[in-house]
Amino acid sequence: MVPHTIDLRSDTVTRPTPEMRKAMEKAEVGDDVLQEDPTVNALEAYAAERLGKEAALFVPSGTFGNQLALFTHCRRGDEVILSDQCHIVQHEAGAAAIIAGVQLRTLVPSGGYPVWSEIDPFIRREEDIHCPATGLIALENALANGDVLPLEAMAEMHRHIHALGLPLHLDGARLFNAAAYLGVEAKEIAQYADSVMFCLSKGLCAPVGSMLAGSREFVQKARRGRKIMGGGMRQVGILAAAGLVALQKMTRRLDEDRKKAELLAESFQASGLFAVQPEAVKINMLFIRFKAQEYLGREARLVQELKRHGILVYPPDGGWIRLVTHHDVSFSDIAKVTLLLEQVCAEAARP
Repeated sequence: MVPHTIDLRSDTVTRPTPEMRKAMEKAEVGDDVLQEDPTVNALEAYAAERLGKEAALFVPSGTFGNQLALFTHCRRGDEVILSDQCHIVQHEAGAAAIIAGVQLRTLVPSGGYPVWSEIDPFIRREEDIHCPATGLIALENALANGDVLPLEAMAEMHRHIHALGLPLHLDGARLFNAAAYLGVEAKEIAQYADSVMFCLSKGLCAPVGSMLAGSREFVQKARRGRKIMGGGMRQVGILAAAGLVALQKMTRRLDEDRKKAELLAESFQASGLFAVQPEAVKINMLFIRFKAQEYLGREARLVQELKRHGILVYPPDGGWIRLVTHHDVSFSDIAKVTLLLEQVCAEAARP
């Protein structure tokens, strides 16, 4: 028998639920490039409704959706203003330069998330042949650091950005996690962005796919961009069927994943050995590193010891280890990690 593995690397490792597999088996399909796949059409309509947007487009991945948004909003040579720590900058393989041909102008937020007073100085307001034009502002919610942008901060940025006639794109890969934390529907967040991308395969258990939503005109233009980028899929209703289940059912259980992450955070904090970020868990994600003197710098060793006990996490990044809870990690799995924590730390401390 294969030993049970507790996979805390990411909420992208989830398997489709039995209901998703049945829906995929029975999905009615057609040629989506011709907009004749009824299941894709249903998914796009439902996604647009959930976000309060006129239209939505099914795309292969979150990176694809973000880069398609840049490609659609911007002219080549435009500048996109965004946080230095966001996914578009850190984890999308430099695609903005390759696909949209834009320059990323990054800022370092003083807190957990950017605010208008930090974005304002970066905007190019004057015509100057030496400078690129500001083409887009991009935000995240939830953020890649596990934080959540408050609605008031989004509303303020949206108001100022629109007054300047600029578009705002939201990387909402974990949009529904943010909405669950804020206690609102996703459309309450999405109202403050001109385009929104969210993932069906991060925390929602769908095997493939993301959505890009916005105005009808924006999505029509993005559909052509999707074709150019190689994202014109055919009988893709088989995948869209899982996406519909993800949106209809799995978005309603995300508080459960946050509670699992809270339990993990509490156990790491109680040990006295770890620094934990964010201090208050907001979504299904936390970051840990050793703070006790005898353990400093042993995070990579900790990862190895956890793996030996069947607990998977990614290697440390800048000394921090990320842990992500999800549907396929049970509360009993969390209890096992907690019980093993003292033993694993002792093993990591050995010379």
